[in-house]
Formats: sequence, structure tokens, C-alpha cells
Amino acid sequence: MINGVTGQDGSYLSELLLEKGYRVIGAVRDYSVASKKWEPSLLSKVDLIEWNMLEQNSISGVLDKYRPTEFYNFAAYSSGAGMYDDPAGIGMVNGLAVTHMLEAIREIDKNIKFCQASSREIFGEATESPQHEDTKVSPRSPYGAAKLYADHMIQIYRQRYGLFACSAILYNHESPRRGLEFVTRKITNEAAKIKMGLTDCLQLGNLDAKRDWGFAGDTVDAMWRMLQHKHADNYIVATGEVHSVRDFCEQAFSHLGLDYKEYVKTDESEFRPIEPALLVGRPDKIRAELDWDVKIDFSELVKMMVDADMKLLSENHN
Repeated sequence: MINGVTGQDGSYLSELLLEKGYRVIGAVRDYSVASKKWEPSLLSKVDLIEWNMLEQNSISGVLDKYRPTEFYNFAAYSSGAGMYDDPAGIGMVNGLAVTHMLEAIREIDKNIKFCQASSREIFGEATESPQHEDTKVSPRSPYGAAKLYADHMIQIYRQRYGLFACSAILYNHESPRRGLEFVTRKITNEAAKIKMGLTDCLQLGNLDAKRDWGFAGDTVDAMWRMLQHKHADNYIVATGEVHSVRDFCEQAFSHLGLDYKEYVKTDESEFRPIEPALLVGRPDKIRAELDWDVKIDFSELVKMMVDADMKLLSENHN
């Protein structure tokens, strides 16, 4: 069972599980909308079902019907620019809905293994860098606070009720399937447009902002490994490396034989507040316990995204 199956992570996890012989159920809010934007190659292989993730009975009914062995939750209000929009809605979807899922598992079948897509935003105003599983949490947005609430409930249900429930504390993870509202995809898509002569400028915020960027395919592999382990726990899922937005631009444009300095302009109105400590993860625990590591490095990731956007724009342009 994958909640939020039509997003970037849901599609990569679906492919991974199908390759391993799983039957995959994708829970969505609106079937008619989801089926139109879902990967055509996956639509015939994944069973899409509707549910209301804010209603206990709806979740319990679905779990009772399908009895999944594993349950992954990706559904959430977006991070990035949307972290401060609609705090009440964020609290319901990113926080309270997870409690409904855990309660449904406790009610229907306590053997269902659960994995929550948590976020580096739980550290927010981090006091140390890199962060690890025991770093003090201090969310600075409704998004981070809701994710932290979900993490705390997962720990309670694990300790009090014996559920196999994990939190994957995810750092930035990208791919060609990333939405255009995210800075990484904006860079690769606009670089491809510039190469094709469709535009001549890319407007960005602070080029010196740094992130721990990994590949979404590696991220979902980490989450699958968590549910194969002998006991449930929380894990940092990160590369342990940081690169600036400037680095990303340089890699993307140079891959196309261009100099980013000639095309990228900065807009101070798009600058985010300076972070007191660099948000970069220390994945020592997941490497040691689950034998997980990054397969696609930063340079390969950027090139993969640029090539995909060139192919997409070429097809659309033709």
C-alpha cells in the first residue's frame, strides 16, 4: 500500500516493489484526477483506489479489504514555498492523518509494517551540522512541526502498541519526475529551454544556498530496506554531502555546453532566510544497519535531469 502514489517518490517506489514481485495498491484522493497524471506504464500494474486519509473509517475499511504487508505514506502538503501556507491543513494532512493510519493498523492488523516519509524540516533551526537521528529537533514551519508530530506518534505507537512503524527522515531528493515548482527541476528545465532557444534567462534566488541533494530512487530503496529490517526504527536518509544552487546551475548548464553565468540572474525577493546551521544529514546509521548507500551521485543526478528535460522539450516542441 502506497499513499501518495502518484508523486515522484510513489512512482519510484511502485517500480521498485513491482520489480520485487509485490502487488501494489495506490491510495489516492481522487481516482479520475490521479489516473490522468499517473505514469501510463504503471497504470495497468498498480491498483489505484480512492480513500479519505482524514477519515478513520475510510482508512480502516481499505486496510481491512486489502490487508497489505507493508504501508508507505508519502502524502503531504508540499515543502519548499508551501511550508507556511494553510497551517491548519498542513497539520491535518502531514500530522493528524498519520495518527489515523497508525490507529487503523492497530485496529485491523498489527502486523502491517508502516513507513512514514518524514523530513529534514523537523530540525529546522538546527543547532549542529551534520544532523543525525539524535540531533535536537526544532521545526521552524507548520510543515516541519506537523512532520515532527507524526514522528512522535510513530514512536508512541511503536513503544506502546508494538507496531512496526518507522520514520524515514528524508533530505532533498530529486529526479526527472520532480515538479517544476522545485528549484532543481526549474534549473534543468530552463537550462534545456535556453539550449533550445526557447528562452534566454533563468531567474533564481540565493545561488549560495546549500542542500543535501540525493536521487529519489535511492531514497525509496532506503525506505523499503527499513521495512525488511528485524526491528523498526528511525533513520536519516541523506547523502552526507552539500552542494549549492550555484553548483547545480554550473553542472546543468555545462552539461549542455553553456556557461550559467551568462543566463542566470538573481532576484533578492526570492531569497529565503539564512539558516543558522547547514541542513545536511549524517547517514552513518542507515549505512551500517541496512547496508544502504547512494548509487546515483550529485553529478549523475543533474545530468539525468537535464537529459530528461531535453528529451521532453524536444518531443513537445516537435
